[in-house]
Amino acid sequence: MVHHDPVVHARHPQRPAHRGIAELSATELAEFPLADGTRIPTLSETLSAIGNGATVYVEIKARDIEPLVTRCIRESDATCAVHSFDHRVVRNVKAIFPAIRTGVLEASRHIDPVASLADASAEDLWQEVDSIDQEIVERAHSVGARVIAWTANEPTQWETLHALGVDGICTDRIAELATFSWQVR
Repeated sequence: MVHHDPVVHARHPQRPAHRGIAELSATELAEFPLADGTRIPTLSETLSAIGNGATVYVEIKARDIEPLVTRCIRESDATCAVHSFDHRVVRNVKAIFPAIRTGVLEASRHIDPVASLADASAEDLWQEVDSIDQEIVERAHSVGARVIAWTANEPTQWETLHALGVDGICTDRIAELATFSWQVR
């Protein structure tokens, strides 16, 4: 299922307002519509809807679903990459599907910013925006990895990240970032 949060926040007459997605079957999840009334989509449905028009970055938030996720990706026409805060998940995905691009999510500034990349056999460092500095970018690039900042929602952050040489920016303000006027340095 494709949902950002580990719980559903929908109101249902016979069910509590907040239920863990991992605790529910697909049939039960269908009873919890999203705010606009649509049901929570499956990964296969999402990949089919997107097709090959964009790269889909799949964040895995649960353990032991790596075979299911990689099967959905392999069976689709979509171009995908997988990342997770649980670096064991990333390593497992890479073992199952060596050709897929993978990344590790980091919420803090590590002493050795590329150690987790090597340990998980990952190519992308998804670093929390406030922990990104020139050393992280240089170290990641020195081993051929990309640095993707999350979640940068302010134009001042975008400018700083651009100046540091990050390779991607994750934001909640997609339309604004897409039309942002970058300062040439």
